[in-house]
Amino acid sequence: MAFDPALLRGRAAFVTGGGTGICRGIALAFARHGCNVAIAGRRSEPLDATLREIETLGVRALAHPVDVRDAAALEAAVNAAASAFGRLDVLVNGAAGNFLCEAGRLSPNGFAAVIDIDLKGTFHACRAALPHLRARGGVILNISATLHYLGTPMQLHVSAAKAGIDALTQNLAVEWGPYGIRVVGIARGAIAGTEGVDRLLPGEARDRAAAANPLRRLGTIDDIAHAALFLCSDQAAYVNGATLVVDGGQWLSGRLVG
Repeated sequence: MAFDPALLRGRAAFVTGGGTGICRGIALAFARHGCNVAIAGRRSEPLDATLREIETLGVRALAHPVDVRDAAALEAAVNAAASAFGRLDVLVNGAAGNFLCEAGRLSPNGFAAVIDIDLKGTFHACRAALPHLRARGGVILNISATLHYLGTPMQLHVSAAKAGIDALTQNLAVEWGPYGIRVVGIARGAIAGTEGVDRLLPGEARDRAAAANPLRRLGTIDDIAHAALFLCSDQAAYVNGATLVVDGGQWLSGRLVG
């Protein structure tokens, strides 16, 4: 997408997980294109660092230390951002948790933790943003993955959460479309420079994953940020209920690692 500093000018976004990784990249990309941005996450230190970066781009920025599992606290943060900006146009749901674990050794608490952060956290944010988005129309972007498209060993909990997010995207697109709210998703592949890839694909495993991709590389944070810009802009005004796969065609090969 060609750089257009006015692409999102005057709009306001709330980004969960916005202090680090992919959603940090999305928040910065939105800011470069004129959007005021509020970021939310559990840790204040990365939030504050990202906040300072956003502020250098000439837009208004806010940081909210909040856990998406706490529905009331998340709703208060969304309300505060909408009040400060005078509007809310875009919600990006990217807060996520992950770890490797065989299904037979996965504890109920471990399974629930990922469901609570990824799936329930996405629902909490959507519910909190609804009255603000309904006021003038807007976009919800849910960050998903391709893990559940095929069986993925040691990722049962994450696959279940991401499948739920995809279902949530489709259902809300139908229910909230009449309010002028588009609900879309990005199913990402392995993205270099993220905590998830550093932890789940260390060393040679990362090289094998890149070699197994039809494009012979891992994705970049910019790859996802560019897709997010498109989906959340007027250029995607008739896209609703779709989850865009951004993985270099990796899931089509039937494997995550060569």
